[in-house]
Amino acid sequence: MTARQRPWPKQWLMTDERMGVELWTAIDRLPINHSGIVFRHYQLAPEVRDTLARRIADICHRRHLALAIAADVDLARRVAADLVHNPPEPPADLPFSRSVHSLAEAESARTDGASLVFVSPVRATRSHPGRTPLRRALARKIAEAAGAPAIALGGMDALQFPRFERDGFYGWDGIEAWVGDVIKT
Repeated sequence: MTARQRPWPKQWLMTDERMGVELWTAIDRLPINHSGIVFRHYQLAPEVRDTLARRIADICHRRHLALAIAADVDLARRVAADLVHNPPEPPADLPFSRSVHSLAEAESARTDGASLVFVSPVRATRSHPGRTPLRRALARKIAEAAGAPAIALGGMDALQFPRFERDGFYGWDGIEAWVGDVIKT
């Protein structure tokens, strides 16, 4: 089985600075062996981002969680991440994922050989207020056009996912689902 075909987790957590200390709660709530983390934290100083990525990578390795490092191929290599998310150029030595919001982006992800795509926003989300979600039919077409397992992103949780799974989505990604007072798994 190639890196592009490997069985990726179906549940993901997308991180960023807005999570604050809730990051650790969210990570603790991820099911062991069946989840992944997309580490973003773009706004941190490089040395702080590196330290935080190493700490999260250690947790991922211990708990058998997949780890994607956003945008930084060198950091992904240093922490032995499973893939790099939205790299500037597709790396020759690591699988990579892409965020896709349109058919053109999905087709580009397919052409470049993305192993996984995150289709967004599939629902209204508090992390991007005012952004109109993709129509269901368009989200489905984007997922199909990518040619890789598609992760539904935007207002997602385990209760919402079955409808998207019927539309051909492979898995889901959330923030609120993992940090809310009532976990929905």
